[in-house]
Amino acid sequence: MSPISQRSKRIDSSGIRKVFDLARSLKDPVNLSIGQPDFDVPDAVKQAGIQAIQDGYNGYTPTQGLPVLREKMQAAVDAEYGHDDRQVFVSSGTSGGLVLAMQALVDPGDEVILFDPFFVMYEPLIQLVDGVPVLIDTYPDFKIDIGKVEAAITDKTKLIILNSPSNPTGYVPSQEEVDALGKLCLEKGIVLISDEIYRHFDYDGDFHSPAHVNPNTIVIDGFSKSHAMTGWRLGMVHGPAEIISTMLKVQQYSFVCAPQPAQWAGMEAMDVDITPYVDTYRNKRDRIVDALSGKYEIVKPGGAFYVFPKAPWGTGSEFVAKAIENNLLIIPGNIFSESDTHFRISYAASDDIIERGIEILLQLA
Repeated sequence: MSPISQRSKRIDSSGIRKVFDLARSLKDPVNLSIGQPDFDVPDAVKQAGIQAIQDGYNGYTPTQGLPVLREKMQAAVDAEYGHDDRQVFVSSGTSGGLVLAMQALVDPGDEVILFDPFFVMYEPLIQLVDGVPVLIDTYPDFKIDIGKVEAAITDKTKLIILNSPSNPTGYVPSQEEVDALGKLCLEKGIVLISDEIYRHFDYDGDFHSPAHVNPNTIVIDGFSKSHAMTGWRLGMVHGPAEIISTMLKVQQYSFVCAPQPAQWAGMEAMDVDITPYVDTYRNKRDRIVDALSGKYEIVKPGGAFYVFPKAPWGTGSEFVAKAIENNLLIIPGNIFSESDTHFRISYAASDDIIERGIEILLQLA
């Protein structure tokens, strides 16, 4: 008998990791595959983390986070939403928040609705708690069709996950789409998780959180993308007190707490103006979309730092294989989707790398 659990056998290693492994075998690849900011952690944030370490703040914190950081986060959440029952805690990254939400809310056989294409982590996390992913096709424009959502709801539907701005498409749903989804979940008694890790990378002012119309929404956010703190594992979750207290109970017996030095750095990060970074990425988006739109079918992304074009020939996987042969690393769309028609470009890269990538993509079209 194999010692490996059946639930872990249901999931595969991330296809993105496989591309990263391939990258190590290439000499000086043009890498437009990584979903990580190419700017460094702001100096003030780094110094706050260093100071915390030197001052001896290296032990456990309360499971819910440093009181001073949590109070600062709670004040910001209260100012934005004004909900009497909305509580916040510090998670070990956004991914940690997602893991806790699945463990706290999903029982075996419960259905969780995802919008296809979806962030690569969602489906495996659902499967690891014996939930059932239910995918709603959003091609070709990635819009939320509330009629499709209603049709997908059954008496087993427990959760719906919204990711805006989206990874991998960069799509930012309109306020009308988001409000309709939030109200539907409220009406049906379905928990809505809003993954807002890219909310600061909103280039056209369209981002809107469903928590504004649905007070039961669980919002998951963090510092990884906005402050380039991907390795610091610092996130935040806020939502109804009953759910938050259950997630904290699970965190107590799993992650314990987010790293203490990172939490002190998060205090500083909350006061850093990241507008210059957002403006830079808006320009990168415009450059790559303008350059490729003549030869590729592209829905112009409103946020995050991804473009999700349709492959100009063959499947998405076949096209990506050819790109890799030409020393360009991009991600096939079937990693994020049941469809194999598109591919993901990350423009979280230097302008030089982006220009080299554009040149190769124009040659391959």
